[in-house]
Amino acid sequence: MTMKTSLKNAAKRAATAAKLAASIAALGLALTACASNEAPAATSTSTATDSTTTTAPALSGTLNAGGSTAQTAAQTAWRAGFQAANPGVTVNYDPVGSGAGRSGFESGSYVVTGTDDAFSPTELSSSTFSLCATSDIVEVPAYISPVAVAFNLPGITSLILDANTAANLLAGNIKTWNDPAIATLNPGVTLPSTAVTPVFRSDKSGTTGNVTDYLSQAAPSVWTYGVVENWPTNLNGDAANGTQGVVAAITGAAGTVGYVDFSQTQGLGVASLINAGTPVVPSAAGATKTLSMSTPQTGRAATDLAYNVNRTPSDPTAYPMIMVSYEVACAQYKDPANATLAKAYMAYVVSDAGQQAAASSAGSAPLSSDAGLSSTVATAVAAIS
Repeated sequence: MTMKTSLKNAAKRAATAAKLAASIAALGLALTACASNEAPAATSTSTATDSTTTTAPALSGTLNAGGSTAQTAAQTAWRAGFQAANPGVTVNYDPVGSGAGRSGFESGSYVVTGTDDAFSPTELSSSTFSLCATSDIVEVPAYISPVAVAFNLPGITSLILDANTAANLLAGNIKTWNDPAIATLNPGVTLPSTAVTPVFRSDKSGTTGNVTDYLSQAAPSVWTYGVVENWPTNLNGDAANGTQGVVAAITGAAGTVGYVDFSQTQGLGVASLINAGTPVVPSAAGATKTLSMSTPQTGRAATDLAYNVNRTPSDPTAYPMIMVSYEVACAQYKDPANATLAKAYMAYVVSDAGQQAAASSAGSAPLSSDAGLSSTVATAVAAIS
């Protein structure tokens, strides 16, 4: 199914189910708890009708959120833009990881959450969202980014890996960096005999879920551990908490290799992954290509826009190990004050201004690059009440 068809179907679902009005949509979170004037105002608080200007009430209050650590750079940009336009609002964001973020949203610790893996059908059917007036949620893709195989080999900044070799490296099956499997893919590169040390997430992680989804689809003969958010405990390597913990572990020791959001790979070696016979460097453009060949999941509420990501796209310019990271809110809150802040913040995050800010700071693929996707997300966010 093409991206255009997929999005059209998703839009029809939303329109039929709720006749939701399109809006600039959004869910973003912020990394620190201080109001900021770090960016020019991104939203307008006045509208004109029949030559009469009316000013909407200024937003005020505190929005508590938490979740994905991979969204760090994007969340910093979103905080700056939103709080500059709404200085009466304080946005708190706990980068606790996707799993903990979803749990916090269920329990009511967080009004909104960011997660690198969508709520599963089991989670949706078994959860009672304590801040929500109904069982429906608004779950929209807001941060689309490549996930990189990152490594620390002094003097080597790039390598080429196929899916099987990447799986063997991350699983700890390849013991030294001059292994023939790596050498064959990288002729002319002098590889050291340094021992390979895989680094993986110790916490329940949506990034881990996306990586293991890729490995399961692209290297099924090697990766036999399933699609999981908790890295298999029987695999050797070093565990680290959160994206920043993995980056620190790789940075601190030669021979290490792991998986991190591409925005966090400064100073590390980064691998190109072979897709459709061609090495592809992690990039926003490559991530967009992969998403365009993916399909929305079925059987969900009209406002729940989770995707089945195609990890083996036929386009040789598509980068397959991407993360479609979601922002989640209640479709209807028990407390109207929560609804007002969540809806406004999400609207900024998925607006063109919010998406461009994230693209500039994190290298993510903006929703606004595809009008159909942007419109579908806006329709879902407009349902928050």
